[in-house]
Amino acid sequence: MKTFAFALVAALLAGTLHAGDRITGRPFATRSEVIARNGMVATSHPLATQIGLDVLKKGGTAVDAAIAANAALGLMEPVSNGIGGDLFAIVWDAKTKQLHGYNGSGRSPKGLTLQWFKDHGYEAIPPTGPLPVSVPGAVDGWFALHRRFGKLPMRDLLAPTVAYAREGFPVTELIAYYWNLSVPRLDKYPGFREQFTLDGKAPAKGGIWKNPNLAATLEAIGRGGRDAFYKGPIARTIAKYMQATGGFLSYEDLASHAGEWVEPISTNYRGFDVWELPPNGQGLAALQMLNILEGYDFSKIPFGSTDHVHIFVEAKKLAFEDRAKFYADPAFARAPVDWLLSKDYAAERRKLISMDTAMKAVEPGTHRLDGDTIYFTTADRDGNMVSLIQSNYRGMGSGMAPPGLGFILQDRGEMFVLKEGHGNTYEPGKRPFHTIIPAFITKDGAPWLSFGLMGGDMQPQGHVEIVMNLVDFGMNLQEAGDAPRIQHQGSTSPEGQATPMADGGWIELETGFPYETVRGLMRKGHSVRFANGPYGGYQAIGRDAKNGTYIGASESRKDGQAAGY
Repeated sequence: MKTFAFALVAALLAGTLHAGDRITGRPFATRSEVIARNGMVATSHPLATQIGLDVLKKGGTAVDAAIAANAALGLMEPVSNGIGGDLFAIVWDAKTKQLHGYNGSGRSPKGLTLQWFKDHGYEAIPPTGPLPVSVPGAVDGWFALHRRFGKLPMRDLLAPTVAYAREGFPVTELIAYYWNLSVPRLDKYPGFREQFTLDGKAPAKGGIWKNPNLAATLEAIGRGGRDAFYKGPIARTIAKYMQATGGFLSYEDLASHAGEWVEPISTNYRGFDVWELPPNGQGLAALQMLNILEGYDFSKIPFGSTDHVHIFVEAKKLAFEDRAKFYADPAFARAPVDWLLSKDYAAERRKLISMDTAMKAVEPGTHRLDGDTIYFTTADRDGNMVSLIQSNYRGMGSGMAPPGLGFILQDRGEMFVLKEGHGNTYEPGKRPFHTIIPAFITKDGAPWLSFGLMGGDMQPQGHVEIVMNLVDFGMNLQEAGDAPRIQHQGSTSPEGQATPMADGGWIELETGFPYETVRGLMRKGHSVRFANGPYGGYQAIGRDAKNGTYIGASESRKDGQAAGY
């Protein structure tokens, strides 16, 4: 033993071994995968993961665990999500062996018009305050999912969060960081300072945070169901507050809200069926990118090489130009999804990519048209799996915090454009273009992976990177999430806004790419910039059918945890 210890110290001193070196796996992996037989929960907060796991141990379904974890994240990570925001989900139903999609996005106020914005001199909808607020769809989404796939009483699912809200919990490192950034931007809005600061300051890392107002709101929802939020005193409080602060969201907007079940869309990437939800979300962009990338042999193109990054970025440029033109609320502007998803269309677009030169300008395809987020995933002992994403948008949302309710209303309305003739033009009662997207992969008709990645424009890019890391580069679930990431930014517009690329955009490369890659990209005409932190947060649960186990992963960019039993 002494001989080994001396040899280890000698190696460290000689520089031949590093304290962070892993015995197995890729050097960038932060830990091993989590493996369990009966259930798995992966979220961006360890306490939320434990709450979801407790629900599974009590006999709850994957949907039950998802609802309980989502409620906890709304309390514990208000910098990213909450019941003032929207929700999207993909559910694998083990009984029917089918995937089900749910679109829980809310609509714009019926009393606000495009003409009002024009009359008041707006060229874009502001990111905060009362004007970008749309109907929050998360609570309705909980109950829609629960009616179909839940088992335990809703009151029991919300009870752990109610207890934490009253008794308090320690704020984690990354959440404290983003909370501190949000306070100076949002504390001018009524209700924010009183409900989301401690004497005007964000809670520090390790500080105990309580939210008794949210506890009371969740208790009311547990007792009265979804109507307690959309048709009861909560709705009237929201409407009165919005009217008093210059907003347009009304009681009628809330009372008439309904999410919808939708058919997921997919493409096959080298034998794996990758599933997303259709517009008004941007999941289609990930599938379009994969169709283009499938034409390249990445067994001959190493991970992190100049060619890998270049091809990925050029495929992204092509897909995102279509995103800017076609993706919108299908009730107002139906995107030609089948055409955009076709392999023939991908082959046409692929011809535009040069291996030598970066594209500076890209046109979308031609087709006639008719007429800051949390992600988590759960899986239960019966084989049911849930891929769910929920957000306020722009971190803590609009800053609008109705009195006594303990949550902030989202600012998704910022995503509309104030230009007539665009698919995503603002209209009353319309769902905005949405950035948050859950994902799922099946193999030979069976569940293979439930996964997602947070972060505005990063989301479809991140989905594609995860798929490539797993399928093309042979990484495991943890390595696929920890691997250094690429993000291409296409314009100077607000994050996530569906606008065309400007002058080729620029590439942001996370630490871990060699300088030779950066130099090679510059030679091809790419602009490469430094960026601190916009690379998303990833969770995943894989299904190992051979061994009857789940495999979980949660990356190091967030405070989260994957755990099973």
